[in-house]
Amino acid sequence: MNSFDYLFQNSSQLEKPFLVGKEDVSFKELYNSSLSLASWLRNEIGSNKHVLLLSHNNLFFLKTYLAILKSGNICIPLDPAIEEENFRFIVGLTEPALVFLTKDLTRKLPVESLNCVFPDTMESYAAEIPLLKVENDFDRERCAEIIFTSGSTGKPKGVMISHKNLVANTASIIQYLELGPDDRMLVVLPFYYCYGLSLLHTHLRVGGSVVLNNSFIFLGTIFNNLIDYKCTGFAGVPSHFQIILRKSETFQKTHFPDLRYVTQAGGKLATVFIDEFRASQPMVKFFVMYGQTEATARLSYLPPDLYEMKKGSMGKGIPGVELKVVNEKGENVLPGETGEVIARGENIMMGYFADEEGTRNAIRNGWLYTGDLGTVDNDDYIFLTARSKEIIKVRGKRISPKEIEAVILEIPDVIDCTIEGIEDEIEGEKLKAIVQVRKEQIIPVTRELIIEHCSKHLAMYKIPQVYEIKTDMTISATGKKIKKV
Repeated sequence: MNSFDYLFQNSSQLEKPFLVGKEDVSFKELYNSSLSLASWLRNEIGSNKHVLLLSHNNLFFLKTYLAILKSGNICIPLDPAIEEENFRFIVGLTEPALVFLTKDLTRKLPVESLNCVFPDTMESYAAEIPLLKVENDFDRERCAEIIFTSGSTGKPKGVMISHKNLVANTASIIQYLELGPDDRMLVVLPFYYCYGLSLLHTHLRVGGSVVLNNSFIFLGTIFNNLIDYKCTGFAGVPSHFQIILRKSETFQKTHFPDLRYVTQAGGKLATVFIDEFRASQPMVKFFVMYGQTEATARLSYLPPDLYEMKKGSMGKGIPGVELKVVNEKGENVLPGETGEVIARGENIMMGYFADEEGTRNAIRNGWLYTGDLGTVDNDDYIFLTARSKEIIKVRGKRISPKEIEAVILEIPDVIDCTIEGIEDEIEGEKLKAIVQVRKEQIIPVTRELIIEHCSKHLAMYKIPQVYEIKTDMTISATGKKIKKV
C-alpha cells in the first residue's frame, strides 16, 4: 500500500480540522488537494523521480509532501536554510525532476536551471487531471523519501525510506503512545526532520490534529498554544526541554489542562531535566525515546510508569522492533558490559542513496548498526553510554562525554553543557567544557564552582581542564545543539 493511502485510510472524508491555528485545513480538503496535485505530478513527470521540497512547516509543505508520496515519486525534504554548498551537492547527487519551494529562497539558492514550482502557482497545475485511485498492487518496498543527514565525511548522506518503513513506524508509534482522534500535537519540530515527520504521519493516521509553531524562541507563544488550542501532546529534542525549564520563569508554575503527554528524542536528555519536568507537571506523561533517521524515526521508548525504576534507560524496542547490544564478535553483552546497539524491524531504512559502502557498513545481516554504545541491565533495558565516535581518550582512558555533561547539568543555573576533546601535546587530548548559563544567576557559575562540583561526583581524570562559559545556546533548526560553530 502507498503510505499516502495508509495515512488517509480512515480519514480522507472527515470534515474535522487536521491543521489548526494560523492556517487551517480539514482532512477532506487536505486529501483532495494533495490527491489533485499528485495526479498532476504523475501526469507531468511520471513516477520514481526525485522531487525536492524546501519550506518551513505550513500548509504548502503538507499538501506537497503528501502529493509527492501519492504520486509514486520520491520526496526529498530539505531545510530551507540549507547552505548553498550542500544544496548544490544534493542537487548534483539526486538530479531532481522538480523543486517545490517558496519564492524567497530563489534569492539565496542556485535554482535558475531547475524546474521550480511555487505556492502561488501550484494550484493551477492540477486543473482537469484525472485523479489517481487507490493502487492495491502498489509495491510498498519502493522508496518514498530520502532524508539527508550530516555525514561523517562532512557531506550530507541520504537515508532512503520506503513506504513500508513509513507504515511500520507509524503503526508502532501510534500503538505505544495510544494515540486517537482526540489527540492534538503542538509541532515545533521541522518536517524535513524525521522526528517532525513522524508527528505528521501518526496524527493523520488516527484522525487527530496538529498545531504548527515555527517560533520556539518565543516561549510565551508555545505556552499559549498549548492552552489555547487544547493540545494533548508536545514533542521536543533535549534543547527544547532545557530551554523551557531553565529559561522560563512561568512554565513550572503554569497548568496545561489538556496536555496528556510529551515525548523526547533526538539525543539524550539529562535525567535532572526530566525530574524537573515531572515534578512541575506531575499529570503529564513523559516518554523518553530513542531513534535514528535510519530507523524512519523511532527505535525504542521507556514507559513513563517505569521511569523511576529504569532512570537513564532508553527503554526497549517499540512494537515490531528488535533491539540488542552486542560486542565486537556480535555476541550479546552481559549486564554492565558495553557494546554497540543494533536493531532489526520493518522500519529500518533501505540504505544510503548512492553509497553502497556506507549501506554495507550500517546494515549487516539484516541488522542496523547504530553506532551508539550502550549496556543492558538484568531486565534487558538498554542504557546508552555514548556515540562510538564521540568517545574521548585521555591518558589512554576512554571517557564518555555524556557522563560529565550530566554532572555539570546538575548545577541549577546551567542551561546546557557540551564536553569535547581538544588536542594537547602532552596528554593527547584534554577535556573542554562549553557551558551555557542563565544571564541572571543566583550563584555565579564560574570555572572554580564547576570544578568543585565535578570533584564530588567524578574521578579526577574526568574533570575538564578547559572551560568556555557563555549565556547563549546555539541550536540548529531542528532544535539540536550545535557543538562547533
